[in-house]
Amino acid sequence: MLEEKRNNKPDVVLKKYWENKERFSDFFNAVLFDGKTVIRPEELEDLDTDESSILEHKNYAETLKASRDNIAICKKSTRYGINFVMLGMESQEHIHYAMPMRIMGYDYGAYKKQYDNNAVKYKNGKGLSSDEFLSKMRKTDKFIPVITAVIYYGERPWDGAVSLHGMLDIPKQFSRYVNDYKMILIEAGNNNLKLHNVNNRDLFNLVGMLIDKRETPGKRKEQAIHYVKKNHVDTTVIRTVTSVMNSKLDYQLLERKGENEMFTVFEETWKEGEQAGRAEEIIAAGYEFGLSEKTILERLQKKLAITPQQAQEYLATYTKETEQRC
Repeated sequence: MLEEKRNNKPDVVLKKYWENKERFSDFFNAVLFDGKTVIRPEELEDLDTDESSILEHKNYAETLKASRDNIAICKKSTRYGINFVMLGMESQEHIHYAMPMRIMGYDYGAYKKQYDNNAVKYKNGKGLSSDEFLSKMRKTDKFIPVITAVIYYGERPWDGAVSLHGMLDIPKQFSRYVNDYKMILIEAGNNNLKLHNVNNRDLFNLVGMLIDKRETPGKRKEQAIHYVKKNHVDTTVIRTVTSVMNSKLDYQLLERKGENEMFTVFEETWKEGEQAGRAEEIIAAGYEFGLSEKTILERLQKKLAITPQQAQEYLATYTKETEQRC
């Protein structure tokens, strides 16, 4: 059971979903080219998401390590003449108020890794000018550009910065001189992406339905179940949506169900997601009023009719997610 729960984490499920090259290319075509087929699945190649480098400056060295959710390299396109481009994707369940700086760090890590790999060729300085030797790169050397998109799956509208300037308190007269760093943000529940991949369309449509605050939770669930049944939504999409919506999913049950019964699985798992949401509200209110953990656990058991162990699990999950947001 512990292993199954570990594999059901939203970040793991989302990463697996976007590893599919058809879905990945379709998403970036929608984001970058208004749905035109510029990036093709066969032109994508997976990269190691672990981007590590050593920053050396005078008397100190700082280790920079950033692990992206998904990244692929787009090879040269015979149709559009595109040279190599790195495409990175980050998935966010919660608003991260330092996200522009975080993306800037990820992108820098990718460039620094390219620089380090390139510099190895010039250790002896043979054939280099003095400036090239100091730079550890030739004047003609070029690196692969990096483009990163952030997909936000949260319920609340994104109210954080979308560029470095949005994180800074810049005196007006200096603003034009402070370099900015913009990030590409896509809100899963509210976007106008021209997607062609049916799984991608179903994914974003379902997320949009389930976080629509204009409808009651019961109505949202009803609409989503109807959509899943009517459109014969793929198992992979249901698994991803229920995971993002914090619903526990029984994979063995899912595999045993036929395609026409997928909506039943969705309905069953959604009930657990609703309970998790109520548990979060009870815990948050408890801390706000200064209640002890013992009292909060008792309130969880009483209000949700759950066991002490289940209450403890909800509290542990809440604590961990709160720490991650900070």
